[in-house]
Amino acid sequence: LCSKCAFITYYLQKGYHAPWHEIGGRIGMKILITNDDGIYSPGIAFLAKVARKFGEVRIVAPDVEQSSMGHAVTHSRPLSFKASPINFEGIEAYRVNGTPADCVALGTHLYAKTDVVLSGINMGPNLGNGMWHSGTLAAAKQAVLLGVKGIALSTPVGKSEPNFPAFENYVEMVLQLLLEKPGLSLFNVNFPPQPKGIRWTRQSVRLYDGKIVPGTDPMNRKHYWFTVTPLEPAEEGTDRWAVENDFVSITPLRLDLTNEAELQAALNGQS
Repeated sequence: LCSKCAFITYYLQKGYHAPWHEIGGRIGMKILITNDDGIYSPGIAFLAKVARKFGEVRIVAPDVEQSSMGHAVTHSRPLSFKASPINFEGIEAYRVNGTPADCVALGTHLYAKTDVVLSGINMGPNLGNGMWHSGTLAAAKQAVLLGVKGIALSTPVGKSEPNFPAFENYVEMVLQLLLEKPGLSLFNVNFPPQPKGIRWTRQSVRLYDGKIVPGTDPMNRKHYWFTVTPLEPAEEGTDRWAVENDFVSITPLRLDLTNEAELQAALNGQS
């Protein structure tokens, strides 16, 4: 089968019954794409290429890398945007002197009828407790704060850049699945290098891979690197487990961080 025919067959087998033009072609959405790797990242170019099958795409991305920036926003100086020095075929693209969250705020202001914000594809995974400082996920969260669906997409990276065409069909399948879902939603998606399926997952919260490594510079002055360390295998059903076992992980998230059990216990103690 051709890739498009295989894609349509997959969705018919799964019980999706959207009209043919919504499966095989564009569904006319207004899509804003950003990232935290910056406008020059091959990940954003690849995502934009796939996203064009679903509607009108615009890119508003940081002018420099903003990895692990988290949900920082710029309030002490003005933001500005310029046309992208990179040509994205058939797509308006701009670079911003700000964070991923800034790009979403500015992008949705400039394009007020945005239906969805896609953030990525990040060069590196955003799994488990690493979500807390992810600039990629922060951009998707900023979208939801502004009343727009947000989807963060990431993939592991080694010594060379990811082989994006190896999982292009899965990127298309995930977008079709999540863009069809109604309502204001937030999703964190991670693609393994060679996917063999898709899994709905929960966030892995057992372990954290952040570590401070001390060192010295050539002038014998102390400095410190924040880096990551290998972790033990994650528990089944989590985002880390899925990617470690070659499944695409889709984790539905929410902005409400309330610990309901702790709150209820405290309220019961008051009565």
